[in-house]
Amino acid sequence: MTKVSHKKSEIILTERGLTISGTRITLYDVIDLLKAEYPKKLVRDKFNLTDEQIEAALSYIEDHKTQIEKEYQEVLQTRKEIYQYWADRNSQHFDRIAKVPHKPESESLWRKLEEQKARRASEV
Repeated sequence: MTKVSHKKSEIILTERGLTISGTRITLYDVIDLLKAEYPKKLVRDKFNLTDEQIEAALSYIEDHKTQIEKEYQEVLQTRKEIYQYWADRNSQHFDRIAKVPHKPESESLWRKLEEQKARRASEV
């Protein structure tokens, strides 16, 4: 863990990336909300940060804008890849589950479910 002193609070480099000291909140989490046009106070409240912590994060982001933006884009790409991996894996898993035959004792329930699905589909 590398400490990067900035104002009174610290921004530290962890395996998760640049993080607000004493929290698990990364600067990329803060940037997500800033890009969604959350006001500074709401970002602070959402992550339960002190005024000092949010100011340190915002000033660090501003002072290292180019570097942070590059890292943020990498984080977004990694998130996208992870999401796709799990979407594919879950899809395959649900396909396998759907192929498992129903237990004879629950067949009437499955028939009711299929009737309800058909009724809803015809209503649309």
